[in-house]
Parts: sequence; C-alpha cells; structure tokens
Amino acid sequence: MNFGSDNMAPAAPEILAALAASNTGMAAAYGTDDVTARLEAQFSALFETKVQVFPTITGGAANAISLAAVTRPWSAVYCHAESHVNTDECGGPEFYTDGAKLIPLTGDGAKIAPDTLAEALKTAWIGSVHAVQPAALSLTQQSECGTVYTADEIAALSKIAREYKMAVHMDGARFANAVAHLGCAPADITWRAGIDLLSFGATKNGALGAEAIIAFRDDLAEEIEFRRKRAGHLLSKMRYVSAQLEAYITDGLWLRLASQANAMARRLSEGLAALPGIERPWPTQGNEVFVTMPEALIQALLAEGAVFFRWGDRNASRTVRMVAGWHTREADVDAMVEAAARHLNAGRRKHA
Repeated sequence: MNFGSDNMAPAAPEILAALAASNTGMAAAYGTDDVTARLEAQFSALFETKVQVFPTITGGAANAISLAAVTRPWSAVYCHAESHVNTDECGGPEFYTDGAKLIPLTGDGAKIAPDTLAEALKTAWIGSVHAVQPAALSLTQQSECGTVYTADEIAALSKIAREYKMAVHMDGARFANAVAHLGCAPADITWRAGIDLLSFGATKNGALGAEAIIAFRDDLAEEIEFRRKRAGHLLSKMRYVSAQLEAYITDGLWLRLASQANAMARRLSEGLAALPGIERPWPTQGNEVFVTMPEALIQALLAEGAVFFRWGDRNASRTVRMVAGWHTREADVDAMVEAAARHLNAGRRKHA
C-alpha cells in the first residue's frame, strides 16, 4: 500500500529497453549525438509547432533554468504559494536567476485565478526603481493539489501576463497526467494558450531520470543553451537522457502511463470518499488523491505499513496526499480502501 509518490515508482520497461538499445558503441558528447538530434523534430510533431528541446536530468533544473532565461536579477516571478518553485526547490529559482524575486499568490486547489493575478499586477509599481519588475508567470500543470488548469484558464492568465510583457512558464512535472485528464492536444494547453516555456516531466511517469525544457520561442534558445551549460546540466552522455525522452513520447507511451496512473487515482479517490468520515478537499483530476480523514485512521493505516504523507502541516494535518503511478494496479488500490474500511468499522464497534 505504497502511495507515497510517483517519484518512488520503478522505471517503465519501455524506457529501460530504450536505454539498453542506446548503450552500444560510441556516441558524440554534450548533446550532439544522433538521439538528441532527433528530439527536436519529434517534439515539434508532438506539439504541432516548431520547438527547441533541451534535455535535463531534474525538474528543478528545468524550472530554474527556464525562469532564468526570461528574468533579470531585479525581476519578479509570479507563482502560486504552494508551487514547487516556491516551496520545494531550496531557493533554486532565485539562485539561477541571480536574485529574481518570487511573488507567491493564493488560490484554491493550488491554482491561480485570473482576477488574483490581475489584482497583484495592479500594485506592482511598474517602472519604479524601488520595486522588482514583473517578468514571468509560472503555472504548475497539474497543480500541487492535483487539480488541472483548463486551456481557457491558461489562456486567460497568459493574456494578463502579456499585457505586462511577462513570459509564461509552465512547470509540467506531471504534464502527462494533465493532458490525459483533459483529453486535449498538448498544444492546446501550452503554446496555443500562451505558454512560452514548458518544463516537460518524464521522471514521475516512468522515466529513470529525464526532463526537458521545451521552448516555444526561438529567441530563447541561445539563452537557455548557455544557462544550461553554466548550471552544469549539459550532460556529457546526453544520449541516455534523450533516449528516455524519445521512448517516452513514441507511440503514445507517455499518455498510456499517465492514463493508468490517473485511473488508479480515481479508483482510490472514489473508494475512500465513499467511506464515512472521509472527505476530499479538492477533486481528483490527475494522479494525486487528497483526502481528509480521522486522525485515528491515519495512525492505523501508517501502523499497518501504508505509505502516504500529510499535506500542509506535515506533523498534524488530517489531510493526506496519496499518489498513484503508472505501475499502480487495482489490487493496490483495493487493499488501501479495504484497510481504511476495516479500521473505520473497528473504530465504530469500539465506540458502540
């Protein structure tokens, strides 16, 4: 009953097979190999427009390098207060941008509402030497609370950002889960909706370790190239990262893996929500399940060996996050739901 994180999942067999196939003979270094060279055309086909692809090894680097490419040290990056760039990257975005300030915004389900962004920008002191200047908006898709931005929501936020000459970045660590949920084309929630840069995640969804910066603007390519090298993320044996990315998007593998994870998350969410005393603070739209449950049940499940984490106050919150991965099966989900039901029934009998 391990629902701790999709980061804990094994690599998909197709990804491992691609790595093995790439592990023959000599190959040019630092991203000049044949596999990496193929990625631009493959991702351009996937997104239905010409893109630049910059493989990296971590999502944190993809986010920070992307934001560095569109900011200056006196810039401001607007993001959700619960976003990964704001809470989980140890100041990486500030470090890579040489000091750009993150401006955290609130919003239910870890999503920024257009009115919230517009109101924040009205008080931004545009042009004042005494204040950081708006340069970028960073959106997380799917969000930290498992919710998903629609194409219309992204377009509305991007329109506001454009009015202030801001670039728009998307943290897509779980981008595949969002696309699978919406059933849309990847283009619909990226460049068509106003996204300039995408941190395209694969590690959480079956890769051994592979991410990519996808640039929808040609003018950002040189900036990203040099910043990636300076940051130490231009790998000498890039073919092994690129081989994972190539296999990931070939024949729809990335969406099949994400669809399995999403389906198991829905099964888990619905099963737990049907039990007395358990509530869902946010809808389950991707592969993350958030439920609020009695403290006694949390303790009983943890004692039985279940793996999940509290959300918010990591020591006292009764809202927990459970994450399904590409490898999660119905038996895994049903075991968790059965255990929760069993402990709740035992608690009722004890107090009857």
